[in-house]
Amino acid sequence: MEQLVQAIMKLGLGVVGVMIVAAFILPQALRILREYERGVIFRLGRLLGAKGPGLIFLIPMVDRMVKMDLRVVTIDVSKQEIMTRDNVPATVDAVVYFRVVDPIAAVVKVEDFWKATSLIAQTTLRSVLGQAPLDDLLSQRDVINQKLQEIIDRQTEPWASK
Repeated sequence: MEQLVQAIMKLGLGVVGVMIVAAFILPQALRILREYERGVIFRLGRLLGAKGPGLIFLIPMVDRMVKMDLRVVTIDVSKQEIMTRDNVPATVDAVVYFRVVDPIAAVVKVEDFWKATSLIAQTTLRSVLGQAPLDDLLSQRDVINQKLQEIIDRQTEPWASK
């Protein structure tokens, strides 16, 4: 930073010039991440790693940061029309709770982890419930929920979503 100030001073811009340059560069170079956020940093397209929480310094127009939230997210799975194993039509809706465990994998390994998780939850819900008779859907909800969680966790593991 001192070298930048000295270079500007040599150009003859003076203190006012330094302040003008700082007013434009600093807002683009500094980011503040909260305790529950991480920034995945790319420099000229190459992955540098995850940073945060706290104050992050980026090189303007060279670095790009993707902000990731590590808190638990809820997705409302829309109503799904299913046919049970004993050919009884049923309508089911669900809620998926998940969180990002590794922000780098969530950014690099899948285009949109939120949408991907939602679609996997919908298809897994239809698949698992279609294999169970209506009696089991009503009486063994805990067993079915556990089976759903295991399948969804296995499928979302590559991009570090739990």
